Amino acid sequence: MKAIKPMIILFIAVAFVIIMIPAVLVLPFSNDKTSGELAEQLEKKVKKEGKEVSANEMNSVEVAVYRSNAKKIEKVPMETYLTGVVASEMPADFEEEALKAQALTARTYIVNQLIGERRSGLPDGADVSDTVMHQVYKNDDELKNQWGSEYKSKMKKISKAIKETEGQILTYDGKPITATFFSTSNGYTENSEDYWQADFPYLRSVSSPWDKEESPKFYNKVVVNTADFENKLGVSLSSGTTIGTVVERTSGNRVGVVEIGGKKLTGKQIREKLGLTSSDFNWERQGNRIVITTKGSGHGVGMSQYGANGMAREGKSYEDIVKYYYKGVKVQSSNKWVNTMTAKK
Repeated sequence: MKAIKPMIILFIAVAFVIIMIPAVLVLPFSNDKTSGELAEQLEKKVKKEGKEVSANEMNSVEVAVYRSNAKKIEKVPMETYLTGVVASEMPADFEEEALKAQALTARTYIVNQLIGERRSGLPDGADVSDTVMHQVYKNDDELKNQWGSEYKSKMKKISKAIKETEGQILTYDGKPITATFFSTSNGYTENSEDYWQADFPYLRSVSSPWDKEESPKFYNKVVVNTADFENKLGVSLSSGTTIGTVVERTSGNRVGVVEIGGKKLTGKQIREKLGLTSSDFNWERQGNRIVITTKGSGHGVGMSQYGANGMAREGKSYEDIVKYYYKGVKVQSSNKWVNTMTAKK
């Protein structure tokens, strides 16, 4: 028994040391106030039918915007540029899903522009203009002046649409599409070849019934005096009751071709020469004036903005919207083209 006691005492001493040493190390710090901690802010990533693209990668790409009024080039990060485009191209009070659809089309447009070689009509060093020639763009100061007291709420909504579609673009056969859009349809969109020469398989005519109720631009009326009408179209009107004849209509029910004063003019030509809002038009003579009524606003090819808003009101998502107006497209990560865009800078 006497030989066992020293062993018991040694065991108890060792156990005491093992238990107490961690406590001794921790206790001196236990009453200190916390002044910092290990934070976690994982970089958000987006994945859409392709490789992941980080939230910051698109902002590594700069867009050189030619500011047409100031006649200078303004370089801005990609997502900042998109905020200025969406805010300028679509009313901020539209539904969130419609704004997201607009963000997706705007991003697709600029990616397509940056990876391509088309810079015609632009000064050296510019990628796009800030006009309808490309996409309308306004910077932050301009939007503050435009929106006034509503700036914060509207910018928050626009920024959310950009953020929630970050890094995403529309593709067809693995390539970014020509993502055209316009304000208001006449009830249908156009096949691309009915307005332009290019035939794109994803720019097909579809019904767009929402526009009539949604858009204040669905109907428009202009009055042109007869002399101006003749001069602008390069025709001479007869004294008969008929002023031209529509001999062809497009898939989107717009005017295809008109025979007038011995000439044949396309609906697009007449729209541009007379400055009409749409190529779906009708007219009548009243004395020495021609009264022209139009349906819709814009070229009619691609996504109708007011149609998109109508779909969003019905609960459709932004993916539903873009896949309705652009046939056979996919929503993909833009990661594949980031290096290409960066290399061209």
